[in-house]
Amino acid sequence: MTSLKTQQKREIAIHIGIWLTILLLPYLVSSADEGYRIGGLPAAFFVLAGLIHAGIFYFNAFYLYPKLARGWRWWLYIPCAIAAIMASFALKYQIVAHFFPEVVLRSAAGLIFGPSVLVFAASIVYRRVSDGIRRERARKEYEAQQLAAELKLLRSQVNPHFLFNVLTNMVALARQRSDQLEDALLRLADLMRYMTYDTQAKQVNLQQETDYLKSYIELQKLRFSDGMRIELDIQMDTDAGRLSVEPMIMIPFVENAFKHGASRLDEPYILIRLEAANGFLTLTVANPYDAYPDETKDGNSGIGLENVRTRLKLIYPDKHTLAIDDRNQVFTVTLNLDLR
Repeated sequence: MTSLKTQQKREIAIHIGIWLTILLLPYLVSSADEGYRIGGLPAAFFVLAGLIHAGIFYFNAFYLYPKLARGWRWWLYIPCAIAAIMASFALKYQIVAHFFPEVVLRSAAGLIFGPSVLVFAASIVYRRVSDGIRRERARKEYEAQQLAAELKLLRSQVNPHFLFNVLTNMVALARQRSDQLEDALLRLADLMRYMTYDTQAKQVNLQQETDYLKSYIELQKLRFSDGMRIELDIQMDTDAGRLSVEPMIMIPFVENAFKHGASRLDEPYILIRLEAANGFLTLTVANPYDAYPDETKDGNSGIGLENVRTRLKLIYPDKHTLAIDDRNQVFTVTLNLDLR
């Protein structure tokens, strides 16, 4: 709303500036030695005529054309337009006859009556152009609203999917009667707090997102204990703390690695490398996978990756690359983001 009001004020200021220039122009292009006259007409006439032209312009642009030039009323527009132009002719004639009787109408008819037609035509062009701009602005605003709604829906899908995986881990710890369950629940509470409050913003600080990622990995370490090799390497330059990123944009790749990297393998491992430098972020996640997965895998498999693909296309359309390599039974994801 504020930006719209600012834009309207800017447009009004531009209109005022243009018409002031038009009204003062006769005095700027003529000289006092010539009595401020142009083509035999005094500059004062052009000022009065300029006021008439402004009336014609705005009457047609904001009332006559919008009301009659569209739909079934178009046939009324032409006679009304002619009447408006003729009315301006009559006003100018009266001004010349009463205030500038020395002017010879026949010799100056072009300067007196011609501008009315030109201004009226200019008002039509202005109305059509401004309508086109307004339609384009409305279209972009609608697309932005649609984008925001779609992103909101995608974000709302991330949380249940994430909770599904984490609660599955909690069940595993409970079945093992692990002493680490309490610590896991506390970490989960911290993660939930972040998901509930911090991720409501359009973007979050990269350090916050990195801390969230660390907490999730620590939560997974409690589940797998020493049964999986988990390596996490985070390297961030001094300016990375000022960068912002889409909330929970990296976690689906890590979730996917834990989900598939621990499936029926003798030596499961997960390698996670996060690097942020010069405004660029690179996330690499690698894990081995079972070439012959269990046929009974849950139907939620793949939700996270498809979700994040869509979000990346919406938020970083020209500022990301996503490479996936699954050769030699090692699934490697490399995400590059331009956060500048």
